[in-house]
Amino acid sequence: MGKYYYLIAGLPNISLDDSKIPFSVDEFREELKDVLTDKDRKLLDLFFLRYDNQNLLDLLLHPQKIRDARGQFADADFKAVLTALREEEPLAKNALPPYMIAFLRDYLAEEDKEVVAGQQISWEDRLAGRYYDYAMRNANRFIAYWYELNLNINNVLTAITARKYGLDKALYIVGDNEIAQVLRTSNARDFGLGDAVDYLPELQRIAEETDLLLREKRLDQLKWHWLDDETFFKTFDVESVFAYILKLEMIERWTSLDRAAGEKTFRELIGGMKKGSDNALGEFKKNNTK
Repeated sequence: MGKYYYLIAGLPNISLDDSKIPFSVDEFREELKDVLTDKDRKLLDLFFLRYDNQNLLDLLLHPQKIRDARGQFADADFKAVLTALREEEPLAKNALPPYMIAFLRDYLAEEDKEVVAGQQISWEDRLAGRYYDYAMRNANRFIAYWYELNLNINNVLTAITARKYGLDKALYIVGDNEIAQVLRTSNARDFGLGDAVDYLPELQRIAEETDLLLREKRLDQLKWHWLDDETFFKTFDVESVFAYILKLEMIERWTSLDRAAGEKTFRELIGGMKKGSDNALGEFKKNNTK
């Protein structure tokens, strides 16, 4: 991995409370193309796969939706793999990341099956689980831990919300790491996590916050502080570059957030949960997953 002294030294300081960003995530990505080593560039590609995940889901479930231009693969790439899998033909080398191919195999295996609504994990959650597992297997410790942190945060908040509204949390927990397994089965107040998740008390306090935007800001603050701590001794390494793009994305999202629309959506989803709607929790998770 390379050292990026001039790149890091020249980056503007940013804060979560900034009202604007020095450049967009896409602009920063373009600048990095000629700076990072090939190996380090692949680490950043993991971040942008999140947009490919959504594009793949839209192709399968909402084909009329406009695709996110930040994705790295086109519809033609997804369709080529789908065709090859259906016809049991060899796949082109590096056609798609392995977790996407495994997901598409699952999708095709159930494509013609009749499944009772509410009795299977959503396709969004299935793909998210495979994505997290793929990223957590990365050889870079910082990258792997970042994705596990996000998986754990999302799962803990999901378990808290499901318990609050009497829903079956096992239907919504994503992934298969140790924390996910415990969350699916434990009915203890702390979900049997004990000291395994040192930020659990903070997550429990955040989950009690009824103001959607304040809740989201506190979650981002938790992640921002984690990034600062984990890159403290990696000032000029790729980990700091990765952390910077993650922080840029947070600020970019906040500067474009519509408070009124966000609050309206949140209230509608909570209203649905109070009526025992499983679909509402699925939507809640989708809107609050990063």
